[in-house]
Formats: sequence, structure tokens, C-alpha cells
Amino acid sequence: QFSPDGRYLAWQSMERDGYESDKNRLFVMELATGEKTYVTDSFDYNTDAFAWESDSKTIYLVSPVQGTTQLYAADIATKRITPITKGVHDYTSVALGDGLLIAGRQSLSQPTEIYSVDLATGDAQNLSQENSELLANLTMGAVEERWIETSDGKQMLTWVVYPPDFDPSKQYPALLYCQGGPQSMVSQFWSYRWNLQMMAANGYIVVAPNRRGLPGFGQEWLEQISGDYGGQNMKDYLAAIDAVSKEPFVDENRLGCTGASYGGFSVYWLAGHHEGRFKAFLSHAGIFNLEAQYLETEEMWFANWDMGGAYWDRENATAQRTYEDSPHRFVEKWDTPIMITHGELDYRILASQGMMAFNAAQLRDIPSR
Repeated sequence: QFSPDGRYLAWQSMERDGYESDKNRLFVMELATGEKTYVTDSFDYNTDAFAWESDSKTIYLVSPVQGTTQLYAADIATKRITPITKGVHDYTSVALGDGLLIAGRQSLSQPTEIYSVDLATGDAQNLSQENSELLANLTMGAVEERWIETSDGKQMLTWVVYPPDFDPSKQYPALLYCQGGPQSMVSQFWSYRWNLQMMAANGYIVVAPNRRGLPGFGQEWLEQISGDYGGQNMKDYLAAIDAVSKEPFVDENRLGCTGASYGGFSVYWLAGHHEGRFKAFLSHAGIFNLEAQYLETEEMWFANWDMGGAYWDRENATAQRTYEDSPHRFVEKWDTPIMITHGELDYRILASQGMMAFNAAQLRDIPSR
């Protein structure tokens, strides 16, 4: 975007070729001199969207930080970045209004609406009520922010969504939600595909951890997953469900696990490693065989980065570790009913992956659909 005074050009950039989840950086160039400034150099988070202030000195950012996506102000001269908003919601866009910002905002309990944001206070005012009539007929479950200790002593943000009629004196089944991506934050997103409130409304307590490999918690947390698909992030999943299942209102004998894409991979992997925790699995569009995935996906460059390389490269320790952890290698440990769904027009993860998993379950006499 050009600055309002025409002096600068601002753009987003990633550094490493082939890594689609690299840090999304914000740069500014002074057109007269060609001098470039890396504005978010000291900001350990992505820039998802941005808009210029009218004075051409400040840029407003949409950035994911600590489990929500908020608005920030970046001074292009000092590179100082200041938070504008806070709260349990996500801002999805930003534009400059008359002395204020106009932004889309959503949460796990509300579809996107348009808000105005006071630049001085961060206070937000709802401008649109497109979904008010529909929401008036629905009861949303409470959403709780929990910080859970992982197996390596880190603190992990986990969203817990309760049934609308939750009664702490009763016991409820719980669902572990495994996020796809794999680098896509479990934020306060409203989804028409994987709606956590809809899951909770069917009587489940939903456990949605921001496991290793997700943005919003610094680059080290994000990048740990590359080349370690069956590693620490799987331990993070188990830490989350283990912590919540200890609650007296959770029936630890009725735990389920679900997810799509990389989340579906996670379901397949956990099916061979859960040690009796879960009573049912549901995988959608998941990777079952990493060697096949490496060759059949339409996005081969990303598979090459995130898996560490080709499976035939025996000298590549990272790649060999990845393929040794492929879910299909642990089918002999499957012992739990599983449902598998997969779209035949999916070219990122082909439907053959779901067919392989289903046939494996059938051949092992695992109750499966």
C-alpha cells in the first residue's frame, strides 16, 4: 500500500523460500531514496493485515498474539508497536475511518460484525447487526481460557468450550479438537466448517489447545513443528486432554478426538498412541501416509519444507524421523472406533489418504465408517 502522502510503500514479506508459514513481516520503503525499514523486526508475531494512518507516520496492524488477533499501531520511524485493542475476540480486518478504525470482529460465539475502534482507548462499538436475529434464538456455551503445562514445562493456551446448559454437578463427554494447518492459530475464530460452539451444543466439552506449531506465541513455538509432526505437538494434545479430563464434570470414560487436514493427521497418529484415553475418533481430510502425501499433494514445495525432505534421502535425519512417525506405521496399535470423511476434490490431501486409513481399520476389524 502507498502511504497517503505518496512518500512510502508498505508491504508484507516472508523471508524463506518454500516456507509458507514463515513470519509475515511488515516493510516500508521510502520511494525517493529506496531506503527500506523492517518495521516489525522486534515484533515476534505475524502481520495479517494493515492500513496507513492519514499522517503517513503510523501503520495499523492486525496481528495474532497469545490466542487472539488484535489491532496494533506501528510507528514507522521508531518501529515501536503499541497494542490498541484487547479482549476475547479476533479482529479480522482494519481500515482507517474519521479519527477511528473500522474493523471486522468475531469470536467463538459471534460471527463477524463490523466495529469502530477508538484509537485512544481501544473501545469498540458495534456498527452492524447482521446476525442479531439469528443469534437471539441460540444459546452459546461459555468459553474458558486455560493455560496448561506441557510435558516440557511450557504453558499452553487452551480454549475450553462448555455446553450451553452446562451443570458442574453433572458429567459430560469431552472432545479434543486438533487444529489443521498445521500452522494456524486456535484463536477466537468463528467457523462455518468447524464450529466449536456447535460441537459443544451437542453436549460435549470441547478442548482446543494451541499446541506447538501455531502462530501467535512467538516464532520458536511456531517453527518447532516443522520436521517433527509426530513429536512435541502430539504431547501437547495429550497434555491438554489429560488436564481437562481430571475435572469432576468430565467423564474420562467418554473422550473423543477430532480434526481436519493436519488435524486429521493428528487423529490418525493419536489413534496409534493414545494408550486407551479415547473412545472414538473422527478424522476429516487427514494425512494417513506421509510418504504418499509427499508425492501426491499439489503443494509439493511445502511438504518438502515441513517434512524435512524426501523419504528416499536416507542421509537426511529430519526427513527420516518424519516418515518414521507416519500414522500408517502404527495401525497395529489401533483399537478404537473411527469415522473417516474425505472430499474427492481435495488436491492438498487426496481422498486416497482417507481410503487407505479406512481400509486399514477394516482389515484390523476396527469399528469404522
